[in-house]
Amino acid sequence: MDEFDTKLARYADLTLEVGLNLQPEQRLQIRAPLQSAPFTHLVAKRAYQLGSPLVDVVWMDEQLQLIRHQYAPRGTFEEFPVYQAQGRIKNVKDGGAALYISGEDPDLLSDQDPDDLATVEKTFMKHMKGFYDLLGDNYFNWSIASYPTPAWAKKVFPEDRAPERDTRLWEAIFQVCRINEPDPNAAWQAHIANLKARSKYMTGKQYAALHFSGPDTELKIGLAERHRWDGGGETTRSGNFFTPNLPTEEVFCLPHREQIDGHVSASMPLSRSGALVEDFSLHFEHGRVTHVDARRGKGTLERLIAIDEGMGSLGEVALVPYSSPISQMGILFYNTLLDENAASHIALGDGVRFCMQDAETLSDEEYAARGGNSSLNHIDFMIGNSQMDVDGINDDGTREAVMRAGEWAFEM
Repeated sequence: MDEFDTKLARYADLTLEVGLNLQPEQRLQIRAPLQSAPFTHLVAKRAYQLGSPLVDVVWMDEQLQLIRHQYAPRGTFEEFPVYQAQGRIKNVKDGGAALYISGEDPDLLSDQDPDDLATVEKTFMKHMKGFYDLLGDNYFNWSIASYPTPAWAKKVFPEDRAPERDTRLWEAIFQVCRINEPDPNAAWQAHIANLKARSKYMTGKQYAALHFSGPDTELKIGLAERHRWDGGGETTRSGNFFTPNLPTEEVFCLPHREQIDGHVSASMPLSRSGALVEDFSLHFEHGRVTHVDARRGKGTLERLIAIDEGMGSLGEVALVPYSSPISQMGILFYNTLLDENAASHIALGDGVRFCMQDAETLSDEEYAARGGNSSLNHIDFMIGNSQMDVDGINDDGTREAVMRAGEWAFEM
């Protein structure tokens, strides 16, 4: 094999062994863009070699999404292929794993009606709620990997020609996923151990709140009662450890939905539903978004926030050092999986429920009473930069440095 094929094989192995930790005799369902067929075929081959009895691939065609928005009758965007949701739920309830391969064109639907985009997203989340509830409870092992589709590569490297821009994006993904390390799996195990150690440290502090201070940002985020920080990977109820996102650089926690106040500016664009939101900011009072501003995509963001009551508050706060490998590459990926690991970020919408201690024993009412937020959706956006300071606020109001100038203020 040539060098690229060697790296691609390593990437497939990493996706299955570190990302999913696919177990023998475990079925695998993959959702993948049509253009990713060569990589998807390689993943399927390796999954069968690992003992999977069935690899089922659901191919996604972005052009069909665009065609729908261009030509479907108005008022039909609440239509949904229910069988797809039922199939995904049945797969994981029967013990299967789920892999999503991302490679969306960030501009695909940028000229389409924001109301229709919001309707499609709300409809999708409504029908997929059962699946995402299981995902949020760590019922099954799942992961996301990236594939550089031509439209995505063109957006990231517009000054290059094909195939050079495709090659550059592949090399960037290999780099941030540690494929270039002599032993990628060993490098990942060391990285995961570091994220777990930082999560344990932060959980032990039990800060009442975090305060973010930086350019155009002064934001206080209360933390849910009996919260816990997490990062690096999760463990299913059956005891299978997996790494949901490849790459991952974050440690994250659960905000208190009623204790968020101040102003925050995004440090990177948000790519959502084929549309971009750029240069945007939010103002919070008593846990609620009270004002939205954006140079581009304001309507898209407002409609996403209006999906339901929970979208007006936060469900996650995540800390990422500015020196993370993704940040140091200086590339804007226009892809949340990658960009969120370049900067500290927060998420509107559904809370990361397992970041509340004993969450599996709590009723929805008890979860809400401790400060947990619930929504159909969960949308991450980046706020971190090289000038961001983060303080942990104790119950007595005293403060401790957590991050300074975008870097950890404590050693592990």
